[in-house]
Amino acid sequence: MIKSKNSERKIANHLQQDVIKISGKTIFINPFLYWRRFDENTNRWLREPGQMSEDQIFPNRNRFYPEIDWADLSHEQKLIKDATVEMFLKTLELISTFHPYLSSGQLLEIERKMAIIKKISFEKWVKRSFAKKERLLSNERRKFQRERFFSSWREWFSYENTQQAIVPLIVALFFSSFIGWSLGISKNSCNPYFEQTLENLN
Repeated sequence: MIKSKNSERKIANHLQQDVIKISGKTIFINPFLYWRRFDENTNRWLREPGQMSEDQIFPNRNRFYPEIDWADLSHEQKLIKDATVEMFLKTLELISTFHPYLSSGQLLEIERKMAIIKKISFEKWVKRSFAKKERLLSNERRKFQRERFFSSWREWFSYENTQQAIVPLIVALFFSSFIGWSLGISKNSCNPYFEQTLENLN
């Protein structure tokens, strides 16, 4: 019972961080809390990094990461930060769409709270998204390599020269196996122990 109450308290605290009250209205700053109002295209647009151009993202780097010197970041770090900036821009766009009555000052207040509270969670989500995408790409690469391998073998077997070389080889293997099996049977039939065993059975 105590664990259940603690769990509920944690969920409530987490949800409180995802909500801001403005003029008596409840505004979600977690974009995924709007998912019931999404169509499929909007859902994909939100969840897949890379839907915004560099021209949209780069001018907003310092807007959400004023403390960072971008020249000091590695390529991978820049990708993560840029995708996080993209998440901020998408979230603000969704909030403006679902709450068109908000003034520019109120949107700025929401943006400030988002920059403080959601930065770490957005970065974590971006990393998971990149890892999932990499797994899917890796699976696709392996699938393509398997298909190419089997396709090359099928193509090789379909050549007339290959068939002319393979068929006699298969026939030779069949006959050698048959001859080996026949010799084995004949040896057993000539074996005194084998005959004695048959006599005992009779």
